[in-house]
Amino acid sequence: MSEKFWHNRQVKDIVVELKSDIHQGLSDSTVEEKLQKFGYNEIKEKQKKTLLEMFLEQFKDFMVIVLLIAAVISFVSHERTDAIIILAIVVLNAILGVVQESRAEKSLEALKKMSAPNAKVLRDAKVKIIPAKELVPGDIIYLEAGDFVPADARLIETANLKVEESALTGESMPVDKNAELIEEEKIPLGDRKNMVASSSVVTYGRGSAIVVATGMSTEVGKIAKMILSGEEVATPLQQKLAQLGKMLGIAALAICALIFGIGVIEGRDIFEMFLTAVSLAVAAIPEGLPAIVTIVLAVGVQRMVKKHAIIRKLPAVETLGSASVICSDKTGTLTQNKMTVVELATSERSWELNGEINDEDKKVVSTILEMASLCNDSKLEKVDNEWDAVGDPTETALVIAAAKLDKPKPQLEEKTPRVSEVPFDSDRKMMTTIHKIEEGYRIITKGAPDVLLDRCINVWTNGDIVNKDEQQIKNIEKANGNMADKALRVLGVAFRDIKTLPEEISTDTVERDLTFIGLIGMIDPPREEAKEAVRLCKRAGIKAVMITGDHKATAVAIARDLGILQNNSEALTGAELDELDQEFLNQNVDKYAVYARVSPEHKVKIVKAWQSKGHIVAMTGDGVNDAPALKSANIGCAMGITGTDVAKGAAHMVLTDDNFATIVEAVREGRGIFENIKKSIQFLLSCNIGEILTLFIAILLNWDSPLLPIHILWVNLVTDSLPALALGVEPVEKDIMNRPPRDPKKSIFADGLAAIIGIQGVMIGGLTLAAFAIGKLVLSTGASPEESVIIGRTMAFVTLGLSQLVHAFNVRTRSSLLKIGFFTNKYMIGAFVISLLLQMSVVTIPVLSDIFKVTMLNSSQWLTVAGLSIAPLILVELGKAVRGN
Repeated sequence: MSEKFWHNRQVKDIVVELKSDIHQGLSDSTVEEKLQKFGYNEIKEKQKKTLLEMFLEQFKDFMVIVLLIAAVISFVSHERTDAIIILAIVVLNAILGVVQESRAEKSLEALKKMSAPNAKVLRDAKVKIIPAKELVPGDIIYLEAGDFVPADARLIETANLKVEESALTGESMPVDKNAELIEEEKIPLGDRKNMVASSSVVTYGRGSAIVVATGMSTEVGKIAKMILSGEEVATPLQQKLAQLGKMLGIAALAICALIFGIGVIEGRDIFEMFLTAVSLAVAAIPEGLPAIVTIVLAVGVQRMVKKHAIIRKLPAVETLGSASVICSDKTGTLTQNKMTVVELATSERSWELNGEINDEDKKVVSTILEMASLCNDSKLEKVDNEWDAVGDPTETALVIAAAKLDKPKPQLEEKTPRVSEVPFDSDRKMMTTIHKIEEGYRIITKGAPDVLLDRCINVWTNGDIVNKDEQQIKNIEKANGNMADKALRVLGVAFRDIKTLPEEISTDTVERDLTFIGLIGMIDPPREEAKEAVRLCKRAGIKAVMITGDHKATAVAIARDLGILQNNSEALTGAELDELDQEFLNQNVDKYAVYARVSPEHKVKIVKAWQSKGHIVAMTGDGVNDAPALKSANIGCAMGITGTDVAKGAAHMVLTDDNFATIVEAVREGRGIFENIKKSIQFLLSCNIGEILTLFIAILLNWDSPLLPIHILWVNLVTDSLPALALGVEPVEKDIMNRPPRDPKKSIFADGLAAIIGIQGVMIGGLTLAAFAIGKLVLSTGASPEESVIIGRTMAFVTLGLSQLVHAFNVRTRSSLLKIGFFTNKYMIGAFVISLLLQMSVVTIPVLSDIFKVTMLNSSQWLTVAGLSIAPLILVELGKAVRGN
């Protein structure tokens, strides 16, 4: 069904269609009928998952399913200690997942909060205040300054009405509204001047309107639908771990079948072979990996909190490291969300306020700003020794600029108090105030330069008043054009001194015969730190894209200043974007860097176009209009200070300092965390391959089993876990932001990692088998055959545990450990000491040695174990030296 538009229809036609009456409003009976048809004016929520549902979801992972099967088999096989340990780790991992998961749809709750609680409505010819949720299409509502707009409505009458819509459109300035018909059909939301949208705010004036949409049919409702229907995108790490889990699970089952088959062919006891096969399955799967990855990410989250980034969804930490495109909203994200005076001009010359101004020029600039500050309704205040103001953003910019030049508004008003005024009117595009001065009264008018210039007969130049001539008009128009080309919002200021007040204060009596004094150019300026952040993004191979609801000229000017855009052909408007189908955009999206006057649907379309090219897309934003794209992006970053609750609810990450530069630091952390997780995986898998080879080769050689299932579980879950966690907090490498973004399609084992893991696994397996053989055949003189097996098994168990602890130091860096320093990761030292004590306790404490079926070793056996355990460090360091690392 095609979308229904209301802005291009006459009010009388809308009244007829919605069965309403401008003078009477709706009757109670009609309201009841409409409530039955349209429902309440509120945002619907998605059904939330219960804690039990979230807990059970954690068990869908392939790796976890294989572990559960292994636990059941162990339990049935009377290896109940093994079964309990496996179940404990699986349940612990599920609890961690539930604690970290943040899937409650908080964004929809925030949308509800944004809705106006009450509305002033005409019902049965009486004006009533009712709960906003009871509004229906056809209701006549009344709006005034300070009101939340309770529903989407077509304006009937307005008086100087201004509405702030930045949360919906991204436009930073309040928009002048009127009731005039708009002929065009398909125009952006921000250009529908005769419409008001639910959740926007009236900042000035008043008006009446007829409600045309409520609840989920409003613009905010459409955003809510997009949030509800938006699919969560699996992160690169989630995808890779899922693939790894399946691969290891299938490998474990294959190894089980192979070993079981070999054992049966060799005529071994079937039950014994079944237990051995289960042991191998346990050895093949790094049980602690899911929990270790979760904890490493959680530690990363804590680190990032200190750097002003709150992670709402845990895998988002790693995803940042893959980001190759950052789509950023302009207002409040790349800019300061604060109109600022940056340029002034007279008929003779212009000044930039951030440059040096001599004393003589400062007098001219001060005079212009002094008059603009007096002809102003905003209130100036000082907060923490910084000037701030409350009121319309344009007016606050003027009074703050004047105050910075020692012309604070309260002092000016004390000296020249206001006695009368002609309020701003969107038809006149001007406002006027009248002030008492010693010689009589001063009329000050500010407004649109072209309109104001027509009301002037003189021009103020060098402190003198001279008659306006053609050259001066040309100079002023040129200065106005220059400012407009820079996307500045330009106001003109004029004045006239009179002896006595006219009998009637009106536009005709006071806004005439004025003296033009100057032009003031304002803009919502770029954040200084955003410029540096964009530069760093380029160096890191990340494409920065600006997406905004603001006008194209403004967007292009800001983007050029930031270094996002090089030429105008890289900019598109929402209307131009509508003309492009998704397929064309998918193919050409990398040609564009700026999108202006866009809707929420456009933002999602742009994000999906980048994703179609295989990019990992981060989207930053602060408004309600950003929420669907924040959710659709691989990672959504909301602003914590100026950001709406809706944006925060839909985002994966919240920047607490609203600083775009924080995202660059977050990308750096994300890259470091992924590298560290790779190190943890390398360590765990090389150790597990060592365990598999130990058992596999022993069976092929028809040896007694060098390791029992409980030994493998102990090593995997206890002595391996702490070093793996320590690798997860390894300091981020210094040159990490000089590398291009990681290809999300690239295997986690790319760049030779698979071969390195294999070689290191063979090394650990060989050393463990050597320990078993030496213990059983060489260092167990005088012992019975059964005791010899226990001695060999004890030496193999201790060698496996200790050699893996030593090997953890190898994995810290691909270059020599001597280059980064042995003690630069204090957590690794702590992990080594604690794991060493735990491993030793199993052998030396009688109660534990009985459970683990090991025995106390003598001095020669301990020396052999120590020599074999330290061998990985020596061998790997020699290998690194040969490779030139």
